[in-house]
Amino acid sequence: MQVVGYESGEGLYVASGGAVEFVDAGAGAELAFGLGDRRCAGTVHDGDHIACDAADAPYCDAHGSVWVCARCTGTCLKDEMDCHEEHAIYLAAFAPDVLKVGVTRLWRLETRLREQGADRAAHIRTVPDGRVARRIEAELAAGGDLVDRVRVPTKLDGFGRRVDAPAWEALLDRFDPIERFAFDYGLDLDERPVAETMAAGTVRGWKGRVLVLDRGGSTYAVDARDLVGYELTDEVPERELQSSLGAF
Repeated sequence: MQVVGYESGEGLYVASGGAVEFVDAGAGAELAFGLGDRRCAGTVHDGDHIACDAADAPYCDAHGSVWVCARCTGTCLKDEMDCHEEHAIYLAAFAPDVLKVGVTRLWRLETRLREQGADRAAHIRTVPDGRVARRIEAELAAGGDLVDRVRVPTKLDGFGRRVDAPAWEALLDRFDPIERFAFDYGLDLDERPVAETMAAGTVRGWKGRVLVLDRGGSTYAVDARDLVGYELTDEVPERELQSSLGAF
């Protein structure tokens, strides 16, 4: 049984013999899997899993194509631009002090913010299409105080911490927000969880693609993408895990 995908906030997709199943990993769920070998997760087509034996994980070159729109800067990289729908330009804050500018289709705005694990956010502008949105995003990011990408390790540094409210409010003072958001992921963290790659424990919840697990008196943060490609086993190893301070 191989992990072939995940749904932030909900669970993991696993495949065996071509069939794809969903493993619930919502808050309160108990996971009891060990991790075996890891290889390319292949692809899922029309609901069926097509396996790949390549050693590269989570995906080999044949299955790891990058969504071209993610690299768009306003000059379309496709043969024909197809993002002809309203886009939202947003600002997002990740605790304690990382400030990001981003774009998404207008109808996906709140979903996209939750997928990223933003702590606070503001919708600052609506534009007719993706090309205009990406150009504005690139211009704002070029100013130096905003980033257009936040990696998971940086997000983990903010778990259990608060957003720098004065810095966030000072940023918003430069704009005229259409709508503001404040997200609570229900994790109730007093400190930063220990970063680990594992699939065993009681699910405390999710923040973006980070799965938070309680196990053995400690709390762990698992980047779900780091699970993709692993074979799941029924035997949970009793290997030594780094413990959080709260375990003592």
